Amino acid sequence: MTPSTALPTLSTAEARRLALTRQQLTGSRPEPTPEGLRTVLRALRYLQLDPVSVVAPSHELVVWSRLGTAATPHLATTWWQERQLFEYWAHAAAIVLTEDYPLHRATMDAYPPPNRSFTQVWMDANEVLLKHILSRLAEGTPLPTEAFDDCAAMDWPSSGWTAGRNVERMLTFLWLQGKVMVQAREGGLRLWGLPDACLPADADRRPMSPEQKVITATEHTLRALGVARPLDIKQYFLRGQYDGLPGVLRALTEQGKVIPVRVEGGKPSETWYVHTDAEEELTAIRSGAWQGRTALLSPFDNLVSDRRLTQRLWDFDFRNEMYIPKAKREYGYYLLPIVHDDRLVGRISPRLDRKRDSLVVEGIHLEPGVQPTAALRRAVVAELEELAVFRGVGGIEYGEVLPDGWRTALVGS
Repeated sequence: MTPSTALPTLSTAEARRLALTRQQLTGSRPEPTPEGLRTVLRALRYLQLDPVSVVAPSHELVVWSRLGTAATPHLATTWWQERQLFEYWAHAAAIVLTEDYPLHRATMDAYPPPNRSFTQVWMDANEVLLKHILSRLAEGTPLPTEAFDDCAAMDWPSSGWTAGRNVERMLTFLWLQGKVMVQAREGGLRLWGLPDACLPADADRRPMSPEQKVITATEHTLRALGVARPLDIKQYFLRGQYDGLPGVLRALTEQGKVIPVRVEGGKPSETWYVHTDAEEELTAIRSGAWQGRTALLSPFDNLVSDRRLTQRLWDFDFRNEMYIPKAKREYGYYLLPIVHDDRLVGRISPRLDRKRDSLVVEGIHLEPGVQPTAALRRAVVAELEELAVFRGVGGIEYGEVLPDGWRTALVGS
């Protein structure tokens, strides 16, 4: 298709609604069952892991936002008992699908990449440490990092926190190579094991070719995002691993698997893509058969993981203020974006206070132009009440920063 060929155009609202539909954030929620969880996981392809847990672990919040409180126990069962999930590096450190193991195995087999050649030099120099780790794990008991002896012949050189942390570095490199995996977690600490102990016996362990990996990841990403540009694809799922993406998109277009489109408000040369698996949903959206809902999102939620795309489609400038000095924060340390219908309408700054048996809402900040209606207040409060139940606290406390007109209804004065 030449640049002069007229492409179908999506309105910004249609693009947002398609994104929400594909991200399982509409009124048609999957049932909070194991099958419903699998539907969400296959739609998203990964759940980002993050150590910050002001309210709840991020991966649990992502599932809660889509399925509610009842689905959370299924995540642990699917992950640790059924082994249908495992930890690996995707968009970032993440929980990924075991059915995608051949795709990730292609990444494992290519590690370290050419630009990390010193990593291999260091691993070769520390063969004794490497063999010590694999030998201990072969005994069959999952072990924490501290269980291994530092028998490195060469210290890991760094001016940062990894300096001299030889065991931790070796485990990380072996993990990226797929030679060790996270077999369990205990109090947040990773317990390491060998792949045979971490994967189901019937798991397909054959690696995809590098070319097929990019093709498969591109299709997964387009299905997950609903509509995306090449630069958006590169930021989702396998961030930075889409070698040859222009050719892949051309081939998928020629095969009728993706459709080039425009999204209103962009440059004339800006091409977006929709996977044909989403055509039926897009048709329903255009016919008016779409129902939104209200949801609170993890700061690491898949919908807002790409700040550039979030700004482009939602006109929502979002950043994690936990990473900036307190004096420069605009909204608060820990922020949950608010989805309402087909917009990102604001953000909430909450924290869990077990001593007070409360979800403390330090602030609710609506975007400029968003009307603080009673209907919006009720929808947001309903989500906060469900979040409090999800985290097992008895009540909600509201701080000083609330939208105009909400204080009386929320705190009574």
